[in-house]
Parts: sequence; structure tokens; C-alpha cells
Amino acid sequence: MARTKKVSSSTEGSRGKHGSDERLSYLDHDVAQLTKLGSSPNAFISRAAAQSRNSILRVSPVKMLACREMNISGKGRFSAADNCHISSRYLPVHGPRSIYRMNSRAYVSQFSSDGSLFVAAFQFRFEQENLIRIYNVDNWKTKKDIMTKSLRWTITDASLSPDQQHLVYSSISPVVHIVNVGSGPEESHANVTEIHEELVFSNDNERRHPFGIFSVKFSNDGRELLAACNDGSIYAYDLAKDKVTLRIPAHSSDVNAVCFADESGHLIYSGGDDNLCKIWDRRCFSAKGQAAGVLEGHLEGITFIDSRGDGRYFISNGKDQAIKLWDIRKMSSKIPSSSMEREFEWDYRWMEYPSRARNLKHPNDLSVSTYKGHLVLRTLIRCYFSPVYSTGQKYIYTGSSDSSVYIYDLVSGEQVGRLDHHEDTVRDCNWHPYYPMLISSSWDGTIARWEFPGEHENPVPVKMNGRSTRSRGRPRPI
Repeated sequence: MARTKKVSSSTEGSRGKHGSDERLSYLDHDVAQLTKLGSSPNAFISRAAAQSRNSILRVSPVKMLACREMNISGKGRFSAADNCHISSRYLPVHGPRSIYRMNSRAYVSQFSSDGSLFVAAFQFRFEQENLIRIYNVDNWKTKKDIMTKSLRWTITDASLSPDQQHLVYSSISPVVHIVNVGSGPEESHANVTEIHEELVFSNDNERRHPFGIFSVKFSNDGRELLAACNDGSIYAYDLAKDKVTLRIPAHSSDVNAVCFADESGHLIYSGGDDNLCKIWDRRCFSAKGQAAGVLEGHLEGITFIDSRGDGRYFISNGKDQAIKLWDIRKMSSKIPSSSMEREFEWDYRWMEYPSRARNLKHPNDLSVSTYKGHLVLRTLIRCYFSPVYSTGQKYIYTGSSDSSVYIYDLVSGEQVGRLDHHEDTVRDCNWHPYYPMLISSSWDGTIARWEFPGEHENPVPVKMNGRSTRSRGRPRPI
């Protein structure tokens, strides 16, 4: 069951006195203007369709269609922002429909870049065997089942190549495996029916703790892999040379998240258990050997990072129960001598976050905005920007250890959607790049599909001001 509910989410900007209709003024930062340009209607349409100054943010699709037919904009068509303004109203909150369920924790759920394929990864299928299932999204039929062997604990991450011909998966080990998914058998048993080639990231066998890879990503050209590891380092693996070509001692503790800032591949974002986000510029790393900049603000370790794709903004999920929005132009060149001392003993893997810590704020917080309401406990929960094509990246969304998916307005910080269905932690969730469809994967073993409006059903009205929607079914108690 899906619902929207206003919760106590905070932003660093001040709130406008006219209420939620002026939420673009809350954030005194140019990301608000960029979001407006990407998801607001054409100015001519806005002036023609709006009845009052405050209604510009919610021009009705009917009025926009009328303005288009009258060619008010002079272009004779909707712009990309016009399309986003309409489609971003219709959040994928209806459902869910179960895609697959098994008696094992689901760790990864990811669409391919064109939305034609979907990847789901589970902890165990049988003893000592992990399952990765790839679906054809048009009919949700299985394209390929990948059965892995001899992994430590679970599959920590899986990533499709840009051409969708290969998939890599990682674990708590120094080896990433790569599988051909463009051809071969429909059931790929590791090194039985198909070779899962090993890409070795470390040969150090003298570590006191098992070497683990928490995040692995393909570069935009598919020639390179980027990995975040528990030895505090970031690794770059050249697939053509079949070897590690770069190791960056990045953090003083586990590196849980890493990603490319944009398509160029020059800039890298990383986040670790030292509570820091760092920016790395590979064009000058060989000369300086240090981070291009550091961003403080989280009070606990970072679990995931997602880039806006413009080489400027990114978000991070933290064990301090908050998502933060960052602008790398605010980064510091100084690395803190030490992290803030914690006044309480706490381990996110099995303890609740202390209530007295929920309102604490970092004295040197460089973030642009902060989003709260979800829970980050037990595992490395992921967060993302909503798609460019359908929403203009107007929202951010995240899984949560309270079994829900949360959707926040990027600019106002308001919670505009909460998807309640699962019975255990939602570690990962992914929004289709073009359709109003979101897939959530949970430790209850369920892969669930949320849509708007749903197949062969009437649309469910969704209000974008944080107030509750009308939805079918009985409310699920929190």
C-alpha cells in the first residue's frame, strides 16, 4: 500500500511564508533553479494557465494541453521540462505487484540504462549459492539466471555494462566476477555451464580481515570498473589490460560507496565509514596524490552515493539517518584531523539510532540540504535521484530499514511518497528511466513493482504538497 505523508524533513534554506506552493524558494541555491528549469512548464504556458501567482507550480495537464493546441509557447509542442512537469505528478506509488519472492534476502535491484533489463541479486538460493536474475522488462520474463559459487556472505553489488552485454558482481572478497549476459545459456552456473571470469583487485592474503568490495561500477564507455573496498581504497580496473591500473588510498576506514561524477570519467565521488565524502580528479591525481576536495556534514558513515550526472551535485545516504545533497564547489581542501567524537556507543548493524543523536548537527556541515524520515540500519541502504527524462530529477528516493521506500522533493525536502508493503529492510530500489515504475527489493525476499496508474486500472490521484493521497486498501500500520 502506498501513501504520502508530511514528515519532519529539513533543508538548509529557509522556508517561504506562503507555504508549500513556494517550495522552490526554500533552497537558496542554484540547484533549485536547475530543478525548476528541468521540471517546470514553459513560461508562456505558465502565465496563460496559472490563475494565481502561487499556482505556477501545479499547472494542470488539461490547461497545458489547451495551451499547446493554441501554440501559446510558439513552438507547437511540449518542451522536455513541460513533459517532466506533467509526468512528475504521477509517482509510481500504486501496487505493488510481486515480481519474484524467495526465502532469501534481496540485496540489489537495478534497471539497465535504457530500462529494457532489470537485475535482481539475492543472498542465497541454495547453500553456498547466490542468485542473480535478469528480467526482460517488457514482459517480466527471465532472460538469464546466474548462479554464483563460493562468495563470502552475499553479493554486495552487481552492475550491467553500458552495452548490456556483460554483468559484474562483487562480494566480501578481492575478486569481481564478470559474466556474458548477451549470449550463452539461460542458466549460468559459475564455471559449470559458463565461465565467470575472475577480475582480481587485490593479491594481499595477509590481511587480518577478509578483503571486501562493497560497490562496483562500470565507466560510461564500459572499458573500466570502479570499486570501493574495505581496505579504505578505491580501485580502477582496466578491462582491456586485465589489471588494476589505479589504487587510491581514499579513506581512513571502509569505503562503502563510489561512483563517477559524469560521463567524462575524470571525477570520482567516494564515501566511507570515516563520515567523509571525497572528490577525486584523476587528471591531477598522479601529480598531487590527494583528494581534490573533502565534504563534511555526516555524523556517521556513508552507505551510498548517487551523482546527478552533471559533475557538480550528488547525494549521499548516511548512518546518521539522513540523506545529504552536496555541491562540490563548496568542498574543502583540508582533510579533518579527526572525526567528531561520539558521545554514545552505537553500532548500526544491530542497534537503533539513539534518539538524542537525531537532532545533532555537524559544526562544519558543508551540505546544501538534508533529508530525514527514513531509517538507515543493518545494511548499506541506497538512495538515488529520480530520472531525468520523466521527472527532471525533481525527487530523491531511498530504501529504509523500516520496510518502506521514501520519496522526497529535492528542493523542499518534503516527503511526497512512502511505499509500504515489505516486511523487512528495503536495501535497494530503482526507478525506471522512462516510465512511472519503481522496483523495490527487500530482505523479506520480495522484488516488488510499483507503478502509476497500474495495468488496466484508473489513476490514483497524488498530491505533490506532502498531504495524504487517496489510495486503495487498508492503511498499513507503522
